[in-house]
Amino acid sequence: MANPALNFLCAAALLLAAGARADAPPARPALVTPIAAQAMVLGAALAGPRSVAVGEHGIVMLSDDGGATQRQASSVPVRSLLTAVDFIDDKHGWAVGHHGVVLASHDGGESWQVQRRDVSTDRPLFAVHFFDARQGVAVGLWGLILVTDDGGKTWAEQAPPPAPNGRRADYNLLGLFADAHGRLFATAERGLLLRSDDRGHSWQLLETGYAGSFWTGAALDDGSLLAAGQRGNLYRSDDDGRSWQRVALNSKSSVTAIARHGADVLAVGLDGLVARSGDGGRTFATTVREDGMPLTAALHDAAHGWRLWSRRGAVAAEAPKP
Repeated sequence: MANPALNFLCAAALLLAAGARADAPPARPALVTPIAAQAMVLGAALAGPRSVAVGEHGIVMLSDDGGATQRQASSVPVRSLLTAVDFIDDKHGWAVGHHGVVLASHDGGESWQVQRRDVSTDRPLFAVHFFDARQGVAVGLWGLILVTDDGGKTWAEQAPPPAPNGRRADYNLLGLFADAHGRLFATAERGLLLRSDDRGHSWQLLETGYAGSFWTGAALDDGSLLAAGQRGNLYRSDDDGRSWQRVALNSKSSVTAIARHGADVLAVGLDGLVARSGDGGRTFATTVREDGMPLTAALHDAAHGWRLWSRRGAVAAEAPKP
């Protein structure tokens, strides 16, 4: 691809070309390096007060002071690109990535164990969400949906719904988010979202009227939904995803992550895009970082405010006022 933004996302495994497959490397532990804090991060989560960020070469970075200091996790058994992470409390979390890998941690991200790795075909997993210590969902390339009811000891593949007009369900699933009622949403290509009311065991297709890819989304406290992705496209729904309206960001930079805190919403993306809303995602104030750093992950830390990550690790938050 000639487009630098799409090249970056391909490297980041947010989008992949559907034909190519490289032979799976043998399992090796994560790269240990003194410059691990500068590694590309693709996903971040809070394990209690601790932040856990995952990314390239199996690197997992931990911080207990809002990012002021960071250290590399002590034991990660794979060197696969890790794309997403989720914690249900301060101890128990899961991370996913290339070669269909699923890792589990029971000590706040200090050490990890392999729960799944499929080297027969490289179908990367792009997102993971756990409802509790037993029930979780992971999604990825070519409509891959995996569900566990035993904390990740076993994973069962679920069939995605057919694409519009009865086409094969080979669309990539790129993000996961849940609402306060336990309904789970998956963001996808072709302007599609999937919704599950039974924790990932069955799904229905939601159409938005948009033709591009949604890379991320969020459910807000008032019940509204946000989905965002390519070329600054962000859509909002107030009726559980039955209808969608586009929200102006005044930017053509792709949105890679959405974080929320009450009615405050932060959307970040390529080219240093930072957009903040104070009214539940109805309107946004948008700025661009001076360094133009592609931003890849965001969250709100109750003790330290907004936290941002990029293709070069953690970066200082520069959120415009809503």
